[in-house]
Amino acid sequence: MKKILIIPFLMFAIVLQAQAQDDAIQRFFSKYMDDDRFSRVYISPKMMQMAGGFLKSNADSDQDSKDLGELIQKVKGIRILSSDEVDGQTFYKEAMGTLSRNQYEDLMDVQDKGSSLKFMVREEGGLVRELMMISGDSKEFTLLSMLGSFTYEDLNMLAEHTDIPGMDNYGKGSKGAKGNK
Repeated sequence: MKKILIIPFLMFAIVLQAQAQDDAIQRFFSKYMDDDRFSRVYISPKMMQMAGGFLKSNADSDQDSKDLGELIQKVKGIRILSSDEVDGQTFYKEAMGTLSRNQYEDLMDVQDKGSSLKFMVREEGGLVRELMMISGDSKEFTLLSMLGSFTYEDLNMLAEHTDIPGMDNYGKGSKGAKGNK
């Protein structure tokens, strides 16, 4: 009987931990939502669905456009918070302190002369559920969170074929072992 009660409790605890992480990221965004030093962008799942559908329907014989349209429809939302009016290193450290590091796996970490750039992923069931990019230097800060259900091949394609802010930095990184998953 105890085993039957333990299993639902453990599943509930795992769900709460994942929600707490999402809440921490949401609180970070919300904290600076009304701060005029920051630009804020939110792209809803519906907008991504519409953009993907548009690409697919207008790609009569272009397989790349069809593939990109299907891929864009996998994006469940994008949140971007950026500023070129702040000490980005301070905000980088604050954002990193907000994250539960055991939920994210580092993809790329670049530390260079007062600037920091980190790409991380949160995986569930063998798929990337969130791609997070945090960058900061003496004058700029950017945090990008892209939710969805991706393979690493999908992320490589997004980096190569879209102008999603931050994905140009992802494209410059190594596409080694993770890119072949």
